[in-house]
Amino acid sequence: MDVTIRAAHPTEYGTLGEITAQAYLQDGLLAFGGEDDWYLHELRDVAKRAAGAEVLVAVDRDRVLGGVTYVPAPGPLSDLAAPDEAEIRMLAVAREARGRGAGEALVRACVERARAAGRTGLVLSTQPSMRAAHRVYGRLGFVRAPARDWRPIEGDDFTLLAYQLTL
Repeated sequence: MDVTIRAAHPTEYGTLGEITAQAYLQDGLLAFGGEDDWYLHELRDVAKRAAGAEVLVAVDRDRVLGGVTYVPAPGPLSDLAAPDEAEIRMLAVAREARGRGAGEALVRACVERARAAGRTGLVLSTQPSMRAAHRVYGRLGFVRAPARDWRPIEGDDFTLLAYQLTL
């Protein structure tokens, strides 16, 4: 498979939104379960993310395999980034394309963008069950940052794990 990473085209937003939503649904990653989960709408709304950040896609020829949101600096789309850091959000690869390097290529592209922008670090949040993603992050030099773990839903014990890469 020949994976190319590039900016998502608006015509691909629907496809990427559905890939992202299905990845979270199929992997049981939504805090409240299925189609009723409030976060599912956010996962599908690629246009909203593209308006405030850079949305990248992994493609094989013209087929979208997955995508990621690269947030170049703190702002409305960042959860963890300090003033000198960039952030990765909503990394997802279609189930049938997993294990072929698309996810790692997307993360590498974010690392390259953060370095080129002179950021001192790159951060991300992940769920404890996302073990394959944790292995990718580790291979690329990210380390756990437990002091930055956080709970997106006030009053709930659902905790996101923080990883960071010093650039």
